[in-house]
Amino acid sequence: MYRPVSAITDHGGLPTESGDTVVTLDQVPRWIDGDLRYSDEIEDPSSHFPDPLASSSEAESSGTGIVSRFPVDHEVNSKIYLWRGNPWNMEVDAVVNSTNENMDEAHCSPGLHAASGPGLAEECSTLGGCRTGMSRVTNAYDLPSRRIIHTVGPKYAVKYHTAAENALSHCYRSCLELLIENRLQSIAIGCIYTEAKYYPREPAAHVAIRTIRRFLEKQKDKITAVVFCTTTANDTDIYKRLLPLYFPRDRNEESFAIMKLPADVGDENGETLIDERKIRIKSLPNVKKSVPKPRKALIDVPINDRGLTRRNSSSYLDSYLDPDFMSLIMDPDQRRKEQWEKTAKAQNGFKLGKILGFGDVGGPPLSAAEEYSLHSRYLAKANSRNLSEIAEMKIVYRGGVDSEGRPVMVIVGAHFLLRCLDLDRFVLYIVKEFEPLIQKAYSIVYFHSAASLQVQPDLGWMRKLQQILGRKSQRNLHAIYVLHPSFGLKAAVFTMQLLVDNMVWKKVVYVERLLHLFKYVPREQLTIPDFVFQHDLEVNGGKGLVVDPRTKYVYNRPGGKSENVII
Repeated sequence: MYRPVSAITDHGGLPTESGDTVVTLDQVPRWIDGDLRYSDEIEDPSSHFPDPLASSSEAESSGTGIVSRFPVDHEVNSKIYLWRGNPWNMEVDAVVNSTNENMDEAHCSPGLHAASGPGLAEECSTLGGCRTGMSRVTNAYDLPSRRIIHTVGPKYAVKYHTAAENALSHCYRSCLELLIENRLQSIAIGCIYTEAKYYPREPAAHVAIRTIRRFLEKQKDKITAVVFCTTTANDTDIYKRLLPLYFPRDRNEESFAIMKLPADVGDENGETLIDERKIRIKSLPNVKKSVPKPRKALIDVPINDRGLTRRNSSSYLDSYLDPDFMSLIMDPDQRRKEQWEKTAKAQNGFKLGKILGFGDVGGPPLSAAEEYSLHSRYLAKANSRNLSEIAEMKIVYRGGVDSEGRPVMVIVGAHFLLRCLDLDRFVLYIVKEFEPLIQKAYSIVYFHSAASLQVQPDLGWMRKLQQILGRKSQRNLHAIYVLHPSFGLKAAVFTMQLLVDNMVWKKVVYVERLLHLFKYVPREQLTIPDFVFQHDLEVNGGKGLVVDPRTKYVYNRPGGKSENVII
């Protein structure tokens, strides 16, 4: 059924007449032989999932600041391969199949059963299923591999983020353990996480790569090859960016990984650490060796109560307990106290915002992990929905680039018809449209022209949207250029600066005229609605400006005086 292919290609060879291919390991370049990628090509993964629960003490000081948690290991790197294609086309000892707990054909990796033949389904039906995070092994039948290892990935939910991470980590580790138990040495692994289970792809890739790295560090003499198999361009790009962080090939990649690795890279097995579940006692009880003090006579104490009195005395406890025994690591408790204080402070802002009529701008702040999980959940929903009716309203759309080459997102306030808009679907559309922009520095142009005539959402909704977009969008935002701002808008922005977040809202730049806006964003980089030109002429009287009605270009009137930009 399969035929080996001699040519080396990105997809593992050319299809045969039957449409199937066999790809051997010598046809796939090893990770250690690939092109090196440095800071100008690797995106910051810490912006994807910085975990505030991770302890800063994990890093040790060195001449460059800290020692790499994943140092260069050429022996481990020589066992890693990255290949675009289905894992069951690989001629290796075992391939991994992502399935469900019933191990039925409908929920297995697409195309696997058709390639392996009917015998696979029959054997799977006799195994009694498989639990989430665990693995089972079967024969490979018509596949070029010797065995198939089946594993069940977890379903993802924000509130069970850590549990899902650890279950996914156990999927990869149990596959490798079964590989060794069956005296096999090479394995091809696809992406165990699936969109059907709503698992964010990039954080899942972090878990996969770091788990395999930790396992190979302990068992590298028993495994000869691990092939990461991807079937989409998105997954391929993710693995190309993340592999240098966990499998650095030289000192430059290692140094760069030190700065870019997430705060939480798991324990010695790659599982997520949770401070609250650690035993927080610093040392064991210790009997102090000291000169015994003369015992004081017990006066007027009955004989039967003397032992109880002695045990209740502080001197008795102090003589047998090391003070370290009762000292706890305060991080989790201190964190809770700080959270309560932030909540109380936010509630004060909530009350003031309500009094001023700006809506619910209070509430407890989200941690970095919570914000990222929230963003991932909304992004997964947005990618699975048809939001074409929101796009047709032209409320938010892509522009060109600003004067310094940063991409621009355009927002038209007058198109925001609150009575005709489903806000939940609109939020999904915003998350989907902003996602490619917020990876790097970007700008926003907001046309407030005639927007005061429409009912606008309150600041509580704006605060929620800001949390959903996440900290990366806030950090990479260069400026928000607001054209034709009203007094009410300026008051709202000031309130957001005061009560919510000064990081984003201090980047607002007020622009009174179109001509001033073009100093920041060239005219040819913007698609501007006609009413914005009309509003600009009505508000500013067209002083010093000439508008070409055909091209909508705005020029200085001959002899007109140039004006400074109002900020």
